[in-house]
Parts: sequence; structure tokens; C-alpha cells
Amino acid sequence: MSKIKPSQGAPYARIMGVGGYRPTRVVPNEVILETIDSSDEWIRSRSGIATRHWASEEETVAAMSVEASGKAIADAGITPEQIGAVIVSTVSHFKQTPAIATEIAHKVGTGRPAAFDISAGCAGFGYGLTLAKGMVVEGSAEYVLVIGVERLSDLTDKEDRATAFLFGDGAGAVIVGPSKVPAIGPTVWGSEGDKSETIKQTVAWDEFHAERPEKFPAITQEGQAVFRWAVFEMAKVAQQALDAAGISPEDLDVFIPHQANMRIIDSMVKTLKLPENVIVARDVETTGNTSAASIPLAMERLLATGQAKSGDTALVIGFGAGLVYAATVVTLP
Repeated sequence: MSKIKPSQGAPYARIMGVGGYRPTRVVPNEVILETIDSSDEWIRSRSGIATRHWASEEETVAAMSVEASGKAIADAGITPEQIGAVIVSTVSHFKQTPAIATEIAHKVGTGRPAAFDISAGCAGFGYGLTLAKGMVVEGSAEYVLVIGVERLSDLTDKEDRATAFLFGDGAGAVIVGPSKVPAIGPTVWGSEGDKSETIKQTVAWDEFHAERPEKFPAITQEGQAVFRWAVFEMAKVAQQALDAAGISPEDLDVFIPHQANMRIIDSMVKTLKLPENVIVARDVETTGNTSAASIPLAMERLLATGQAKSGDTALVIGFGAGLVYAATVVTLP
């Protein structure tokens, strides 16, 4: 018989508060056209993107995260000292160690929480949310701060016609805490490593260090391959998440997919046969693709504008480099 004392966590977990931060500089397509041979019409038709935000030197990964976290903490109605863990999903923090989560935890004003980074690309928020749910239910933390943050302008090849217009910067954060009723459904997540070359960094850090190529490492992708995978495979994953939560598309109030591309979003809506009354996040038009930050930023905007409301049932799904994915059904804070 085991002598280990059983965990004493909450019966369930929920998102209690959400916050977002978008850099002050708004970059229209006209700026992108200064370095690539394209047109505003082509960019909009291919991606749905009209503008994106690019961070200034002062708007660091940590600074944006602290701003978003402060809003999420206030929205949740807790104090920073109550946070037992900080999870940061990002691919644009350039120090291998220490984790940026430790710096953010300190600047937010927490005590001595567990703090770590995860690298799961555009699915990172879903991965962090799932880890946070487990912590709350298991009892290792009562409240968990989950952050998705990116400065993808640092990793964008401004002369790459296929990707220069896609990426933006920003941070989104949520507080996950205890709940008496189910409010975060089972996560359907996974990876397809055989497709890892479709979205990748152009030069590995060790190669960059050894060879010092003229161009700094950037993110590149095989657009058509990613589009087909996202539309056909991720719609299946989204449906699996609905099934795991025991609901149908008709039960949904809101759909918040990763803000990768408007065409992908619209195709997923069609494939899932979502009813017309379901609110669909289309934050990509003015924010661009912010990878791990895109879902919490879109969630925050929907709630702030009144398009979605507290208590709504939402399907969230992230997918990207790896290729990795994560989908779950949540109750909005």
C-alpha cells in the first residue's frame, strides 16, 4: 500500500481572468510592401491581414507579458501573491536559459511560484492551459498564470514574400484557478513530427554561432502544405475536442482558433458546420499571426468588445510548428 498522501486539489479548473497587450506601433500592409513585391489586395486575399503590431525596443517579451498578466490578475480578482505557478509559451525569447517565466513572475509581484517556459509554437497556449488545469486539479498550485507571448517581428524575414506579411507581436495571459463545475474540457493534443520541416527556423542557433551567416535566423514555412494540414486535419481535431467535452457545434457560443490566416479560419468554420450564431474570432485582420499569443489576445478582444460574454462556451484550438496542435472547450471568464 502506498504511503504517499493523495493530492488535495480542486475538483475542476476554470479560466478566471484574461488580459492582453498589443504594441503601440500599428504596421499596415503598405509598410510590408516596402520590402516585398506584392500588393495590399494580394495580402488581404491570401491572409485576411490588414495591419499588425510590431514591438518597440522597450516592448520586450517580458514587458508585454507583465502588462498582459496585470490585466488578467485584476480580471480574475486575485493578488499576484496567490499565484502558484507561471507558464510562458514563446518561441521568441532568445536566451536559452534562464526561462523568461522567472523574470516575469518576479516583475508581476508573485512570491516564489513554479516558473517555466514551453516551446509549442502556435499551440503553446493550449499546452500551457492544459498544464495549468492539471496543477489546479492536482493541488500543486491554486492559481496559475498562463502567458502566450511573441515578438515575431524579430524572427521575420522582411524580404520573404511568403511570410513577411504574416507575423505580429503581442502578449495574452489568463489566470486558471479552482472551479466547482467543469469549465475546461479534455484536451485533444498531439504532434506530427514527419511534417516538422513545413514551419521552421531557417538556421539553427549552433549553425548561426559557427558560421555567422549574413541573415539572422527567421521563421519560414511551406504555405500550401500548412494550409492543407490546418484545414483538413485540424477540423478533425476540433471535432474530437467537441466530442471529448460531450457537446455539439450547436452547443457552442464562440469559436477561437489560432489566428494564423483568415482563409484557414473560414474553411474550418465551414468544415465544422458551425451554426451562424456562433461568434468566430477573426482578430488576425488587425493583429496578424502572433503564434502562442493569438488565442488569449483574440479571447480578450471578444470579451472586451462584448461580442462574447462571461459564461459562454468556447472551442479553442491552436496549431503550428512541429507540427503540433491542442484543442479544448472552455467556459469564458
